[in-house]
Amino acid sequence: MAPDAQFARGAREAKATIATLLSRVHGPRRLLARMLLRRVRALAGAREAPKFHAVRVFAKGRAILAPVGVALATEGRVARADDIWFLTLPDARRALAGEDMRQLVAERRAEYAARSGGVTSHAMLLSDGTDAEAAFTSPAADGAIRGTPASPGTARGVAHVMFSPAGARLEPGEVLVAPATDPGWTPLFLTASALVMEMGGMMSHGAVVAREYGIPAVVGVPDATKRIAMGERIMVDGSAGTVALEGREER
Repeated sequence: MAPDAQFARGAREAKATIATLLSRVHGPRRLLARMLLRRVRALAGAREAPKFHAVRVFAKGRAILAPVGVALATEGRVARADDIWFLTLPDARRALAGEDMRQLVAERRAEYAARSGGVTSHAMLLSDGTDAEAAFTSPAADGAIRGTPASPGTARGVAHVMFSPAGARLEPGEVLVAPATDPGWTPLFLTASALVMEMGGMMSHGAVVAREYGIPAVVGVPDATKRIAMGERIMVDGSAGTVALEGREER
């Protein structure tokens, strides 16, 4: 379904649900329930506002610190202006006082590169360091990949493996396969036929948005971005929590 059709269907279902709930109460309680339910529908979209304003604060902070990075690079205390993002505020104060931070930044850049080289962070680990999601995940009987069912329904499509939403383009009907998602990924849900995600559970961002957009989703799939190849045709069963690999799409 097109996004406008999905939203129209959701509006009809919401009104029908409100009518059903109101039929169960009478008198003043019904008036109160009607007011509260209408407020929920009108204001639910504002639930992301706190995160939005927090991000704006971070943006202001970056705007303040960026010229400091330029000044430190000019004075030779860091190698590049963007090295400022590898310093803590106390580090930056020491640099402004004259301390050379180039070696410290080089070490932190190396650590960052090692940690961001395709290694997936896990939301929960057992006491021995084992990934909890993998420990309790078993292969499906038919050989499909198993994860956590997050949004019901089934969909077939070509897998599009992504690691960042920046400049990304998803063709209509493709299955979005990602390590995790945040609000920056939301526009891609408009054209995705389904979602497969390495991290998260029923209340993770991807799971919630997939349910809102009415597309199947399976989350908590260990190493999904490695086990599912770009261009591979897959079937996502968001009710059973499985992802079946059907082979590479012929183009």
